[in-house]
Amino acid sequence: MPLRSALSGLAALALLLSWRRFRRQNAIPMSSSQFPVSSSVAPSSSPNGDLAILAGSGNPVFAKRIADCLGVGLTPCEAQMFSEGNVFVRILENVRGRDTFVIQGVHRPVNDNFVELLFWVDALKRASASQVTAVIPYFSYAKGDKKDEPRVSIRARVCADAIEAAGADRVLTMDLHSPQIQGFFSVPVDHLYARQVICDHIRSMNIPNLVICSPDVGFAKSASAFANLLGVPVVIGNKQRKDHSERAQVLEVIGDVSGCNVLMVDDFTITGGSLVSMAEVLKARGAKDIYAAVSHGVLSKGSVARIEQSVIKRLFMTDTIEPPLEPQGDRIEMISVAPLFAQAIRSIHDRTSVSMLFPDVKSL
Repeated sequence: MPLRSALSGLAALALLLSWRRFRRQNAIPMSSSQFPVSSSVAPSSSPNGDLAILAGSGNPVFAKRIADCLGVGLTPCEAQMFSEGNVFVRILENVRGRDTFVIQGVHRPVNDNFVELLFWVDALKRASASQVTAVIPYFSYAKGDKKDEPRVSIRARVCADAIEAAGADRVLTMDLHSPQIQGFFSVPVDHLYARQVICDHIRSMNIPNLVICSPDVGFAKSASAFANLLGVPVVIGNKQRKDHSERAQVLEVIGDVSGCNVLMVDDFTITGGSLVSMAEVLKARGAKDIYAAVSHGVLSKGSVARIEQSVIKRLFMTDTIEPPLEPQGDRIEMISVAPLFAQAIRSIHDRTSVSMLFPDVKSL
């Protein structure tokens, strides 16, 4: 009896397996009518879902310009700082499965804006966004890119780790103080350059006998890129900074500027001191009209007056930092890079090349 029961059990198991094999080989596709899909849900054309642009409190105007260039509305959201200094952020619309870009620069107030950026990234990840891109127009902690003194922090690396830990899938930024900072991140970093937008504006001015000037040796390679785009010569300043007082001493200019109009270029200016000092040396070397262009106009208190009283005829800067600490004056002119950021966001969203926006990079 036990043997007969065992054989019966084996026969039943074999019959069951044969039936399952038959079902698999002759499976009938399910009709869509069996599991109807709601007509209110449309399939997304992007692998990462619909595009969503959020404006942090650091760049609301800049974010609106980007959204207008893309032809989309800003995703409703709010940021609030409580009386004791705590930052609170909230997204007021469903972002589940969407390709999200939060635009939040790390500028004045630097630490508040940086912490808010981390909270935006965290909120988007917890709201099940498909992809979160931290759009940082100006990353001020990029100045802390190395350990050049004993017992100091590499601040840019700490910030990169924090952004990744919060959950950012990629970063979009412009003119980092040192390009190697991209290597501090494990997630992809798309690095934009303001020089083409600035050069287009300078080219439209038809300044004769123009020379590009780098304020120091460290920016010489980038200054050469400006010169190549404009088809003009380049000279290099030699300056030294003895401490952290934000004052630099200009020692000499390498190259001839006599009888030339000069455009000084740099990635940012805070006090305007280096630009003003360099302009004075250029004037002493026989330069005619002197202009300056920076990607990020940080401009601390008193810097606008310093520029207004200098020999600099006009200072061009982009709109990556807002709001200005002081009225900008007559010599400062703003050039918008919102269309460039919009192009980059569209490329990231559509999975096309961002580097194609900068064909001159290959020649550097």
